[in-house]
Amino acid sequence: MGQPAPLHARCTLPYYVVMQGKDLDGNLLRGTLDFLLLASLEDGPLYGLRIIQDVQDRTDGHFRFKEGTLYPALHRLEKRGWIVGEQRPSDAGGPPRKYYELTEGGKTELARQREQQRAHARALAPYLQLWRLA
Repeated sequence: MGQPAPLHARCTLPYYVVMQGKDLDGNLLRGTLDFLLLASLEDGPLYGLRIIQDVQDRTDGHFRFKEGTLYPALHRLEKRGWIVGEQRPSDAGGPPRKYYELTEGGKTELARQREQQRAHARALAPYLQLWRLA
């Protein structure tokens, strides 16, 4: 049997995220991108490339995605009222950048999603014990 098609060729999600350079089942990623973006903005406004860097840094490179994934997701979060974008002058002297920040609704949604992620991790914990994997 041959290798399965890469995730981006079979994924029905509007985006996909690469984890450590390997394709991952889209079902596992469902909801993860929105959570990561909201959490990235929790400490204050960021522009697109800084959001990508923040997620990569805070997950030790586990989650990596490109602008083609990021901007549609940010627009979706804006439409839902969870973030707001504002053009600001570049601190590097280049063209203006669009900075995104959480709205009150976004803070509420982040808290809800964070609790879901924690509940998910707690439910999986018994199956992730190292002594059981040996």
